[in-house]
Amino acid sequence: MTTFRDMGVLPEICDALERAGITTPFAIQEMTLSVALLGTDLIGQARTGTGKTLAFGIPVLQRSIAPSNPAYADLPQGKPQALIVAPTRELALQVSNDLHLASKDMGLRVLTVYGGVGYDTQLEALETGVDIVVGTPGRLIDLANRRALDLSHVHALVLDEADEMLDLGFLPDVITLLSKTPETRQTMLFSATMPAAIVALARTHMRHPMNIRAESSYDTTMVPATAQFIYQAHDLDKPEIIGRILQAEDAEKMIVFTRTKRQSQRIAEDLQERGFNASPLHGDMAQVAREKALARFREDKIKVLVCTDVAARGIDVRGVSHVINYTCPEDDKTYVHRIGRTGRAGATGTAITFVDWADLHRWKMINKALDLPFDEPQETYSTSEHLFHDQGIPAGTKGRIVDPAPVEKKERAPRERRSGSDRSGSGRSDSGRSERADASTSEKSGDAPRRRNRNRRRTRGGQSVEAPKA
Repeated sequence: MTTFRDMGVLPEICDALERAGITTPFAIQEMTLSVALLGTDLIGQARTGTGKTLAFGIPVLQRSIAPSNPAYADLPQGKPQALIVAPTRELALQVSNDLHLASKDMGLRVLTVYGGVGYDTQLEALETGVDIVVGTPGRLIDLANRRALDLSHVHALVLDEADEMLDLGFLPDVITLLSKTPETRQTMLFSATMPAAIVALARTHMRHPMNIRAESSYDTTMVPATAQFIYQAHDLDKPEIIGRILQAEDAEKMIVFTRTKRQSQRIAEDLQERGFNASPLHGDMAQVAREKALARFREDKIKVLVCTDVAARGIDVRGVSHVINYTCPEDDKTYVHRIGRTGRAGATGTAITFVDWADLHRWKMINKALDLPFDEPQETYSTSEHLFHDQGIPAGTKGRIVDPAPVEKKERAPRERRSGSDRSGSGRSDSGRSERADASTSEKSGDAPRRRNRNRRRTRGGQSVEAPKA
């Protein structure tokens, strides 16, 4: 069995990986390390969850020089030696954590930069000096335009999940970053899929790259260790179904993907009301809140993470047994990346997709594109026998583990009768007229005596005139 030591990886990196329980390289690592360690440009294509991070992370670390090395004196002091570009904040943090893990004994300084947080900490770190920068395109360009990030001495540039950057509209930013790096750099591009625009980018900005595909085309997109279930379900019944799946025999941590941010928030609150430890994760949340939710999910303090596609590429968490698509994904690539959050690194997993009646046509297109055997999703409800059988749910299980909170009945205050003009919204009150009308009515009916006291006198030309005597 081949190990990292057999492949010429530095002992410092091997020791750090062994302490983390990582000793045997995966297929994509074994195929790319020998090429990448030589400084050759390469395109690595493999399905999600197969260890692409270490496939480019180890060469980047090994070809960088730590400040404690005497050869560091020949380099521009404090300038980044390598740049890794990731499409999302979560993925940038995940890559940075893996690099920190592998470089513990090397003394290399790794900095993560992304939007949604202040500039001060990142500017201070860049001024002090860094060796490897991991970041998202927008913040990297901002720092480069401020002249705080100098990319003119970078020897290696990595584009991680390049197809996702294309989908998010980051391609112009990536080209801008490439223009700020030396032409002699080593460029490594990693992705699960390889659309035409990414191929064109590689031909333009890479020098005779070697294309490495870890497995066959079918295996590259699909995760064989993940069991897939497609259910045609009603929207109002989906939370009840999820609540019952959470109590299945093999259920551990679960990720639920939604189409909108509002839907993510609503479903998380619904599951919380049912007694489950759930948290939303979407773009409207502050970056600190997003990081806190992911950290609690990794620490098993949260069992369910309800998120939008913003996190579909950045979640690499052990123990995720289920991925549920609350609504049908937009296309086959989204489907592949979502279900890739389970069944990672050789583990098994379960992927469940809910298809609404209106999304049947979209699902059939995904099914055909991926050559799946689920052309007609089975109509499923929370009480369906096949749901309990498929997911290993104990008989009699309900979709909640706490009783619903009692509904407080609020007494309505009696409404005051309003006049017609007040109901029309004109803002004018007829209370004065109403009072005068009530007074006039009471006087005519004899209910109250008249209280007028008038003193009349005759005048002519402004002068008083005595009344004629009778």
